[in-house]
Amino acid sequence: MALTPVETALASVLDGVVPVAIERVPLARANGRVLAEDIRARRTQPPFAAAAMDGWALAARDAESPGARLRIVGEAAAGRGYGAALGPGEAIRIFTGAPLPEGADTVVMQEHAARDGDALTLEEAAVVGRHVRAAGADFSEGDIGLTAGTRLGYTNLGLVASMNHAEVAVRRRPRIAFLATGDELVPPGATPGPDQIVASNGVAVAALIEQAGGEPIDLGIAPDDLDATRAAIRAGFASGIDALVTLAGASVGDHDFVHRALEAEGVAFTFWKLAMRPGKPLMFGRKDDIRVLGLPGNPAASLVCGILYVAPLVRALSGLADPRPVAATVRLGAPLPANDLRQDYLRGTLTNAADGHLVAMPVDSQDSSLLSRFSAARVLIVRPPHAPPARIDDPVTVVRLD
Repeated sequence: MALTPVETALASVLDGVVPVAIERVPLARANGRVLAEDIRARRTQPPFAAAAMDGWALAARDAESPGARLRIVGEAAAGRGYGAALGPGEAIRIFTGAPLPEGADTVVMQEHAARDGDALTLEEAAVVGRHVRAAGADFSEGDIGLTAGTRLGYTNLGLVASMNHAEVAVRRRPRIAFLATGDELVPPGATPGPDQIVASNGVAVAALIEQAGGEPIDLGIAPDDLDATRAAIRAGFASGIDALVTLAGASVGDHDFVHRALEAEGVAFTFWKLAMRPGKPLMFGRKDDIRVLGLPGNPAASLVCGILYVAPLVRALSGLADPRPVAATVRLGAPLPANDLRQDYLRGTLTNAADGHLVAMPVDSQDSSLLSRFSAARVLIVRPPHAPPARIDDPVTVVRLD
């Protein structure tokens, strides 16, 4: 069987994905969710010309040179305007955020004027518009602030609130079931037998699903038994999920039942085995509208496949405008040999060089069973098929893990 290229595999996983249903949630529950509709401003911000500094509001024509004297007739504060128009030669005390009264077109900073009772003497000439926030400087009523497909976070939730929305239409969180397999596995916190290990892939993949915007559904650990594996998969399909992720059992050994179980439960496979390292024995197929990804069992391979395929699928189901992994170009911190026909994803650290450039350094071992090395990594260093040898300071593509 020919190995499927990475980009071809990702295109297959994302092909024809239909985002999940829409729901409305309050802003307090919208962090990390993906907008299903454009956000339009329900008001103009600021709704009036406002002071950007504490000082004195006046008409610039009354203070065209230093030493001008004006009469103080009142004051304005945020939430409490002066309530009248200024006449010629008049000024008011104004505080940051307060509306400028009619007749005023500038604010003179408080330290650039002297008050003597109701008399104000300016130390500098006034300039029209100085220290004034114009009405609509941020946005106007009807403006589109955010478009559908935007993932909401702290950088834009404040904008949604300022546009006077208390709730937003978002995609519900995709429900992604995951099933670990293997007689050798016990749950975290249990006491392993002499030939067993603690299951870690499910915990990591669940966190990855959640971080990508999905709702992880834990189907537990299936033993190395065809009927038991089929029963667990069948239960997953019946639980209202959008995708299923299996962990381990994707190879062709005598004790690898996942492929046979999925096939027996009606999954039609698109590919099995990729031209990548780690993660060669990755499976992808569909059962009706449910997409199925079979990840390898080695922890690093499982996580790399999760980053490259599971997370983008979750983001696509969430309606994110661009669900693919984000790549960047940095410098290489160590020489690398020529690559073979499989695309490599090397775990690496990321540091700042003295000249400010980011430098990626491969960790000391790329063994796909080592979680300690993965935990220390901050990037995946991408080595395309048949890449020539690379030298220190050569540009290299990375996928950031943060």
